[in-house]
Amino acid sequence: MTRAEDYWGYFAGEARRAGSPLYALLAERIGADESLKALSARARPGQPRANMLLGAVHYLLLRGQSHPLAQYYASLGGSMAASEGDPFAHFADFVRRHEGEIASLIATRTTNTNEVGRSALLHPGFRALHAKAPAPLALIEIGPSAGLNMLWDRYGVHYRRDGEVVLRLGDDKALIIDCELRGERLPLAGATPKVAARLGLELNPTDLADPHNRDWLCALVWPEHVERLRRLRAAMTLQGQMHLDIRSGDARDNLMAAIAAAPAATTVCIYHTIALYQFSRAMKQDLEDLLTVAGLRRPLFRLGFELAADMRHLLSLRRYHDGLCEEWILAEAQPHGSWMQWLA
Repeated sequence: MTRAEDYWGYFAGEARRAGSPLYALLAERIGADESLKALSARARPGQPRANMLLGAVHYLLLRGQSHPLAQYYASLGGSMAASEGDPFAHFADFVRRHEGEIASLIATRTTNTNEVGRSALLHPGFRALHAKAPAPLALIEIGPSAGLNMLWDRYGVHYRRDGEVVLRLGDDKALIIDCELRGERLPLAGATPKVAARLGLELNPTDLADPHNRDWLCALVWPEHVERLRRLRAAMTLQGQMHLDIRSGDARDNLMAAIAAAPAATTVCIYHTIALYQFSRAMKQDLEDLLTVAGLRRPLFRLGFELAADMRHLLSLRRYHDGLCEEWILAEAQPHGSWMQWLA
C-alpha cells in the first residue's frame, strides 16, 4: 500500500513519532470512517486533510466550545490520556454537533502553520551562509504565514545534549527555543549575522490583529505540545511589536522584483521552512528556474528546510551564480525543530 492510499495511517504514524498519541489514535479511527473522511475532503487543493479536520476541531475547543472531548487536550488543561476511555467517540460526537462550522473552517482556512521551533535550524543555517558570503543579509521568506520565523534572529536557542546546554545562539531576552542535538557535530556558532532587509512573500498572509487568526494558528499546534503552544503565543506577542513587510500573492510572481529590490551591498537569500509541500512539481521547477535566472545577475542563496525524497526533513543551502547551482546538505531535523543532527 502506498502512502497516498493509506493517508490516514501515514498521518497516524507521523503523529505518534511526533509525540501526539491523541492525534495518532484519532487518525487511525478517522481512516475507517467514510463520513469524516468526506468532511476532511472539503479542504482546498494542496491542504493536508488531517491537519484541517483536526485543526478545525481544536479551534472550536480553544474558542470555548464545551464538550467532554476537551478532557483529552492538554492545550486546554485536559489531563486524560488517549488510552483512557474512548476519545474517538467524543471526537465523532463533537464533529456531529458542530459539522457546519467545521466544514466551513476546512473549506476556507489554510494550514499557515508558524512553527518558531524551526528557527533553531535557521540560526546555524544562516551562519553557514554567512561563512560563505559575509555581507549583511537581505532575506526573502517564501510562505511566512504571519512572519514569526522572519524574526528568527530575535529568538535565543539552547542546544542540548543529554539534557545539558552545549551551545547557545541568538538573543535570550525575548524567547528561548530548546533543541536537542543528535550526533557528534556541533552547528556553526559565532555572532548572529546582520539582517539588512527582510521580506515575506505569502499567498495567504495571516493578520495577527484578528483574534480568530491567532486562535487558528494555535489550533494547528497538536494538543499535547504545550511548550510549542507557549512559544507560539510568545512569538505572536513579539511580532505584534514589529512591523514586517509581508506581501500577498504568488511568490513566483513577486520573487524577481523582490530580488531586484534587495540592497546592492547585501547577500540575498531566499528561504522557506516546510512550505513547498503545497507546490506542485511544476511549481517547484518554476522556482528553481527563477532562481537560476536571477543568479545570472548577482549571486544569491537559498536556505530550505523541507521533506526530501528519502522522507527525511533536511536543511539545505544552495548557491546560484552564472547559471550554476551548488548545494550543501547542512542538517537533518525533526519537522518542528525539536531535534537536529548537524551534518555539514
